[in-house]
Amino acid sequence: MPKALPVLDDVSPICCVPLSSTPNFPMDDAVRLAVRLKALADPARLRIVAFMLNQPNQEACTCELAPAVGLSEPTVSHHLKTLEKAGLVSKERRGMNVHYAVETKAIRALGVAIHVDAPTDSFDTVDSAVPADLQTCSA
Repeated sequence: MPKALPVLDDVSPICCVPLSSTPNFPMDDAVRLAVRLKALADPARLRIVAFMLNQPNQEACTCELAPAVGLSEPTVSHHLKTLEKAGLVSKERRGMNVHYAVETKAIRALGVAIHVDAPTDSFDTVDSAVPADLQTCSA
């Protein structure tokens, strides 16, 4: 059975070097990064974040998210709590509703941490950041 990652309520920004920049990735950075990637590594949470990123101000309340991702409000709240503990979303109460906003700096930091340089000729176009074989996920 895999070793469980520690439960951290660490909402501080991720400030670690890219994985490809050092063969001795610091353990503290590895734990912080793994906790955040684990929080995001769920289909429902990815859909929630994708929905929120495409909303005005990159935010939404559970009442908007539940029908958008096809889950009940309590289930969406559970997923949002996990994302919040990892520092990937923040929340603000407005009247009876709680609005969640994507912490774009945290999402970008994940991208920086796992970024791997590749020769530009491996991409379809110079402007494309996604190789052609990964541009569509459905086979």
